[in-house]
Amino acid sequence: MTTTRTARSGIRGRITALRDRGGRDRDRGQTAVEFLGMTPFIILIMLVLWECALIGYTFSLAGNAADVGARKGSGAEVAPRAACEAGAMKDLPDAWAESAVVTCRDGSSLYEATVRLKVPVLVPGLFDLDTEIEGTAGSPMEAQQW
Repeated sequence: MTTTRTARSGIRGRITALRDRGGRDRDRGQTAVEFLGMTPFIILIMLVLWECALIGYTFSLAGNAADVGARKGSGAEVAPRAACEAGAMKDLPDAWAESAVVTCRDGSSLYEATVRLKVPVLVPGLFDLDTEIEGTAGSPMEAQQW
């Protein structure tokens, strides 16, 4: 097939000639193949982002648990250490509570609580972070009225 060059057809005439030869059928399904090739990377990026969200949530939980524990311990009349530990563990979800370590101590003017939480892993067999997040809080000792 010969293509004639005219002022109107120019490049368009060549493109039409290529289409007529079946060049269009060569690229059929290319988008599906590219998407399938990128799917594992997309899933991996989503898993990493979710794990980052879990790390941030663990920071929030550790700080809140330490704060609640310190407040409960500073206001307890009897057994402040038990009240501190119970207050710190009360609102923790199961994935964090099973590995939580709560340390409570009273000082001269502050009651302090420290909570250490292990970051849970979204896919346990894939990787293990083995990272602990520590939250510390203090609450002023309440004067006991007798």
